[in-house]
Amino acid sequence: MTQSIRPRRSVLYMPGSNARAQEKAKSLAADGLILDLEDAVAPDAKAEAREIVCGNAKAGGYGNREIIIRVNGLDTPWGRDDVIAAAKAAPDAILLPKVESAAQVHALEKLMDDNGAPASTKIWCMMETPLGILKAEEIAGSSERVDCFVMGTSDLVKDLQAQHTPMRLPVITSLGLCLLAGRAYGLTVLDGVYLDLGDEEGFHASCEQGLELGFDGKTLIHPKQLASTNDVFAPSAEEVDFSRRVIEAFEAAEKEGKGVVLVDGKLIENLHVEIAKAKVAMADAIAAAAAE
Repeated sequence: MTQSIRPRRSVLYMPGSNARAQEKAKSLAADGLILDLEDAVAPDAKAEAREIVCGNAKAGGYGNREIIIRVNGLDTPWGRDDVIAAAKAAPDAILLPKVESAAQVHALEKLMDDNGAPASTKIWCMMETPLGILKAEEIAGSSERVDCFVMGTSDLVKDLQAQHTPMRLPVITSLGLCLLAGRAYGLTVLDGVYLDLGDEEGFHASCEQGLELGFDGKTLIHPKQLASTNDVFAPSAEEVDFSRRVIEAFEAAEKEGKGVVLVDGKLIENLHVEIAKAKVAMADAIAAAAAE
């Protein structure tokens, strides 16, 4: 499995039963949209939401935005029908909640395969329970379709009997374990949501902490959070310029038989070049997506 260069800075949850919101999402500056059939939909609206979501996924019109359908768990009355319909709609990914084992991934994958899901439809896994966190490595390596971990920090805090704190110390271990497993298997790893829509300063700080920890982007609950998220998780112009100079300087040094070089007084080795290339590739991908 290889991590996609596709930007996943901002991935916005959209209620599956809200057709109007899903239409409006076609103009939002989100890298991805999670059309949600699980938490955001009441039991008596599940069937209607499934029809709306899968119809929209099949119809398209979302440009470069990735479309992910979050289904209900396969142990619920709605999960199997969700997956069958989603497989036929062929979104970019199907997001399975509360993943706790490779067996759950295998069951989802078989149902997808049996119902015609194309190879391009990936599996995203919600990592939101203590057992799921402890099985992160097993889950990450369970299938070639597995492409992304999504942190479900709200459920995780509840299950840990912990508290929501600004620095998120109660869940740092869990975040780190999922990042380790995700990176080991080449997955994208997305940070959890920030629930206080009135706390813009706290939200921005949460984005910056997520970037520092190593997340590729963040899941969101409201369009007002998009601008800050996209800004934090995109390489800055200064970073991209420095990265390009690092690549050029190192290539010139290699031609002279040198394995290290100084750029702006900083010692540059091969590992720094790999980081620089990743930043340039992400900046180019963001620019390409915006241009289309």
